[in-house]
Amino acid sequence: MNDKAIRKIVIVGGGTAGWMAAAPLALQLCAGRERPCEIVLIESPDIGTIGVGEATLPPIRAYNRTLGIPEADFIKKTQASFKLGIEFKDWGHVGNRFFHGFGDFGPRIENRSAHQYWLRLRSGGEVPSYEEWSTATVMARQNRFTPPSGEVPSAHNAYSYAFHFDAGLYAAYLREYAMQRGAQRIEGTIVEVEQRPEDGFVAAVKLADGRRIDGDLFIDCSGFRGLLIEDALHAGYEDWSAMLPCNSALAVPCAKVPKLTPFTTSTARSAGWVWRIPLQHRTGNGHVYCNQFTSDDEAARVLLEGLDGEALGSPRPLRFTTGRRRQTWMKNVVALGLAAGFVEPLESTSIQLIMDGVGRLIELFPDRDFHPSLAAEYNRRMSFQFESVRDFIILHYKLTKRSDSEFWRYCAAMPIPDALRHQIELFRASGIVGIRDPEGFAEPSWVSILFGLGVMPASYDTFVDRVDEAPLRTHFIRLRAAISHTVAAMPDHGDYIARHARAAPLASASPA
Repeated sequence: MNDKAIRKIVIVGGGTAGWMAAAPLALQLCAGRERPCEIVLIESPDIGTIGVGEATLPPIRAYNRTLGIPEADFIKKTQASFKLGIEFKDWGHVGNRFFHGFGDFGPRIENRSAHQYWLRLRSGGEVPSYEEWSTATVMARQNRFTPPSGEVPSAHNAYSYAFHFDAGLYAAYLREYAMQRGAQRIEGTIVEVEQRPEDGFVAAVKLADGRRIDGDLFIDCSGFRGLLIEDALHAGYEDWSAMLPCNSALAVPCAKVPKLTPFTTSTARSAGWVWRIPLQHRTGNGHVYCNQFTSDDEAARVLLEGLDGEALGSPRPLRFTTGRRRQTWMKNVVALGLAAGFVEPLESTSIQLIMDGVGRLIELFPDRDFHPSLAAEYNRRMSFQFESVRDFIILHYKLTKRSDSEFWRYCAAMPIPDALRHQIELFRASGIVGIRDPEGFAEPSWVSILFGLGVMPASYDTFVDRVDEAPLRTHFIRLRAAISHTVAAMPDHGDYIARHARAAPLASASPA
C-alpha cells in the first residue's frame, strides 16, 4: 500500500447523504482488506432527517446493484414503491396534465429521434398524443407495473423505473450495510473544527463530550449549514434564487390510500407546487413555495386541503436558498447532499447528486498529498452537473403561460441562463434538443417537458422527409398497438408489489 494512502475518513452527518457515502466507501476500502481504511461517521441525535419520503431517478438501481443489494429486500425494508416517472398537473396552464416518463417515444428511425417523425405526421393532420408512444406513460395511466424484460428492443423494455422510499428507513438500511462492512458510527454533537495552522486543512473535530476525532479525509454531510465546507473553510455559495425563486417547503405524511400509483405527482399551485409520493405504508406530501408570494399559513392550508388521506402529524417547515457551494471539494473536505448545494426536488435530483458525488470521489480518490488537480476536476464536474440540473428545473417555470398569480407572472418574466435560452429557441425552431450534459437528463426528458408545457416547434428535422409517409404511419400504428397490448397484460402496480416485495407492517410510522 502507498504509504501516503488515506488511513481514516470522517463523515460528518448521517441521514441519506452520510450513509450513501459510507456504504460504498466501506465496501471499497474496508471489507476484506488486509489494511482497511478506517471510516467513522459522526451522527448527531439532535438533527433529524429532512423529508417524509424520497423519489428517485433510475440510476438509483445501479447504485444498489453496485452494493450487491437485492432489489426485493431493499423494497421491503424501505416500504418502497416503483416509479415510472412524474405526472405534472396545472403546469403551464391551469387544467394542463402531462407525464415525464422514464423511457423514449419509440426507437430511432434512420438515426433520427421518434418525436421528429411524430412532428412530421402532426404537420399533415391530427395524430394521437405523443405520450401514447411512451410505454412508461401508458403504464402509469393504467397503474400497471412489471420490470422490463427481454434483450431485443420492444414495448416490453422500452422504459425504465426508479423508486419511492422512506428516507429514514433507507438511511437505516445503508447504516446497517456500512457497519457490517467495517464503518463505525459515533453519536455526538460537533462543537469545534480543528484546522492545521500551516495550510488550513481540517485535522479533527471535537465533540460536546470532549472527544476528539481526527482524520485524513473529511466528508461534510452536515446539511444546509455546511459545518466544514462553509463554517470552517468558507467555500462560498452561488445563489440561484433569482431564477428559482421557491425558498420554502412544508412536508407531511398522510395515511396510505388503496390505490398505490407507480409515479410521483407534482401539482402547480399559486405560489409553487405540491408533491405526492406514494409509499407502501403511507403517502409523502409536501408544498414547495416562495414565501414572498404567499404566507406560511396559507401554504400549509393548501397542502393539508389537498391530502388524499389523514395527515399523520403537522407540516414540518424548511427554508432554503437554491444554489451550490462555489467549491464542493476544498483542501481535505468534500461536501455531499445539502452541504454541497440544493436544487428543489421537482425532478427528484437530490439523491442523484449525492450518488454522483460519491462516485466521483471514489473515481478521483486522493492520497494524503491531496493534489489540487483532483479537487479541481471534481469541482468542475460537480459544478457542471448542478448547473445542468438547475437549467432543467428552470425550464418548468419559465415556459409557463399562467398569469393567475404574481408568482407565475414573475417566473414568466425572470432572467434565465443564455445556454438554456438557446436550448429553448433551438427546440422552438426545429424540434432539436441541444443536449449540453450527456450524463444529465436525456433527450426524451426534455421533449416530455417542452411538449408538455405546450412548446410545439415551428418545423422539424428536414431529414425525416426522406421516409415515405405511408410506411411511417404504419410503423407508428403498429408501435402504438404493441405498447397498448403489452401494458394491458401487465399486473396492477400494487398487486405486483404484494406478490414480490410487500413490506412487513411497521410498529409505528417512521417520521422521516
